[in-house]
Amino acid sequence: MVAAKRPVLESLRRDHIIELLGKGQRVDGRKLTEQRKLTIETNVIEKANGSARVSLGDTEVICGVKIELGTPFPDTPDKAILIVNAEVLPIASPQHEPGPPDEEVIELSRVVDRGIRESEMIDLSKLVIIPGQKVYAVFIDISVINLDGNLIEACSCAAVTALATAKMKSHELSSSGEFKQLEDIVPLPTNRLPVSITVAKIGESLLVDPSMDEESVMDARLTLTTDDDGNFCAGQKGEPGGFSIDEVFQVSENALASGKEVRELMKKVIEGAKEGKETN
Repeated sequence: MVAAKRPVLESLRRDHIIELLGKGQRVDGRKLTEQRKLTIETNVIEKANGSARVSLGDTEVICGVKIELGTPFPDTPDKAILIVNAEVLPIASPQHEPGPPDEEVIELSRVVDRGIRESEMIDLSKLVIIPGQKVYAVFIDISVINLDGNLIEACSCAAVTALATAKMKSHELSSSGEFKQLEDIVPLPTNRLPVSITVAKIGESLLVDPSMDEESVMDARLTLTTDDDGNFCAGQKGEPGGFSIDEVFQVSENALASGKEVRELMKKVIEGAKEGKETN
């Protein structure tokens, strides 16, 4: 089977990027292991239980968390409901138009969900009121409002921050069997701060936090999610190209190092939100 040829402009862009990478340079002047500027804001949606806006370079996303009562799924009667939904708004990029989500957006939702779920950021068993009958349902809605690459990291960061600052109304079942809402507003119980880091492979080079131009010519992509203890809890490989064993180890080291930096910023922002301060 003959591989499809790249469009002329894409081939020229790739040649230019590879030429720069051969000199250890990137189009935007960053080092290969350097992330773009990351800013995080909290409590940006008044009616949400928790919310966050994240800017990673020129990529910008906003996330809202809504916590309601629901009926557990039949196969998990002892766990709360967790649902992640992501969308790329038409204003985010000339390439996106109104309509149902495409494969990339569906993948985005699943990878963000997997990082939160597999890291056990939320102990879903603690959000059960009556097993098999009544649980809390945590809905995470993410909107991409400007697209310039590395959506997985930006969306994951926004979702995790929104969850970590979310507050909810508590309920209880009285001795008489009456189900009632309490007056208390309590934090959503969270245990960890998972961070997803994406590395793109272009030619023989590995680039942390790829921009949209770099993603348009990358051969492969690997996203790894780590938790606070340095454990790898989720991963996602994209694009047809592959990674050698040595390259996977290098990506792992990058994910740990960059993940630590991102997590420190997230902690600072989350603590600021709990103290009523605006920190980013």
